[in-house]
Amino acid sequence: MTTATHAAPVRDLLLSVADNTRLTSSIHVLKLRAPEFAHVFGAGQFLEIKTSNGLAPLLRRPYSIHRVEGDCIEVMGKVVGIGTKQLYDARVGDRFQVLAPLGNTFGYDRDDFDTALLVSGGIGVAPMAMLEEELLKRGKTVINLIGARTAEDIMTRHLSNWSVATDDGTMGLKGTVVSLLARELPKLRGSHVRVFSCGPNRMLAALSAFCNERGIACEVSIESTMGCGIGICYGCPVRIRDARGAVRNELLCQYGSVLDAREVVWDE
Repeated sequence: MTTATHAAPVRDLLLSVADNTRLTSSIHVLKLRAPEFAHVFGAGQFLEIKTSNGLAPLLRRPYSIHRVEGDCIEVMGKVVGIGTKQLYDARVGDRFQVLAPLGNTFGYDRDDFDTALLVSGGIGVAPMAMLEEELLKRGKTVINLIGARTAEDIMTRHLSNWSVATDDGTMGLKGTVVSLLARELPKLRGSHVRVFSCGPNRMLAALSAFCNERGIACEVSIESTMGCGIGICYGCPVRIRDARGAVRNELLCQYGSVLDAREVVWDE
């Protein structure tokens, strides 16, 4: 594994909403007061939020940590169903049951690179603000490459040095974020590059293939439906190939959710 893991104990707490900022008609940033564990989060980790006090929906929703500000944590979310809409509509003072900290971090503490390419697709941009902050603290050069379907879906909140690609060409390069990476990579000859990525699995699969073919170190934060986040529901299997070529199943919430791109066996 190229990534790091924080060993802070997982806690299940009732957290109150400090702010809820709507960025678009479907995307928002939810700020939660979390003095008990805000300080222990690393970039790439996630939490599980129970969006309702009732039975609909029953399962929690996973959210990457967007930023930590004092004793508050921020998550960026997009409305895709009942649970995510409940969070989008949350008001200051509302309280939600939250399980955290979960998962491992990106490998931003490594000393084998000087330039970090943060490649994100859609709402996969969520963990990049915290990751950029950590990388800049360590003196790394940070370049953000962001892809989305259309200009409205491009989020650059708290990010710097960014270029974009949109499927419909309404902003930046017309094409995929992998095409954008192919355009930008020749400009970095002489740099020791590591790619950090998050986005839809189809994008991550294409990015992994691109990086693996060129011997570029790449870490992927994989999106998945995680009902529990602690390995009980078995709802987030991911296929992993070890150094000998053997393939096995792992639970993403326990093994990741940040993985070395060379390990992941993507569905055809």
